[in-house]
Amino acid sequence: MLQELLHLELHKYILIFLRLGSAIMLMPGFMTTYINMRYRLSIALGLTIILYPFLYDKLPPAPQDFLENVKIYIFEITIGVFLGLMMQFTFTALNLAGNFAGTAIGFSNAQLFDPSTQAQSIVLESFFSIIALTIIFITDLHHTMLGAIISSYDLFKVGESLLTGDMADFLSTTLGESFITGFRLASPFIAFTIIFYVGMGLVSRLMPQLNIFFLSLPLQLYLGIGLLFITLPAVIFWFVEYYERTLHKFLS
Repeated sequence: MLQELLHLELHKYILIFLRLGSAIMLMPGFMTTYINMRYRLSIALGLTIILYPFLYDKLPPAPQDFLENVKIYIFEITIGVFLGLMMQFTFTALNLAGNFAGTAIGFSNAQLFDPSTQAQSIVLESFFSIIALTIIFITDLHHTMLGAIISSYDLFKVGESLLTGDMADFLSTTLGESFITGFRLASPFIAFTIIFYVGMGLVSRLMPQLNIFFLSLPLQLYLGIGLLFITLPAVIFWFVEYYERTLHKFLS
């Protein structure tokens, strides 16, 4: 009897850990190279122990069939990956805005390693990502990220079939909305690029003897950095609001 009880309890711990752990491995802020994989798994394990009493009633008993058990585990990992990708796709809006901003200012060749995407990116893209992650953790928005995972147990019940069509549709919709949002966030820099190059083209036509490249590069840097200082608070605020609104789709 005691052995069966221990097996049942361990099964429920594993169910929580698989969904939570696979989501944390892909969540913005947690998947950075600054956080070792062992630390991420330790965070997931600690949260599993904390959340176990609250999710106990939503977890089914362990099935007798081994293959059924493996299928449930695979489903939980898939749901966790889906939640992590959803948050990561939402965060790409800011990466796109930073890419546009860096290109507009003239920093397209100034690249460094971005810990949030684990790849080379424009320096402004990394700058935007670091500021956004800092704001997310300062404002406790990462609690909302964890709350979205907890609320997913009402939407994706353990042991039921995966809603693969709806999940794929939601991911594609989220990625499309992220692209549009990133384009909106970068709209001041896109407008600046159009106006600046049109102006430089007119100056080049009116004064052919002027070395336009010698004039345009420092002017582009000065005006672009000035525009960045003016628009940066609004860009970060709009992004954080958009990110929170996306997470509330699961909380509601």
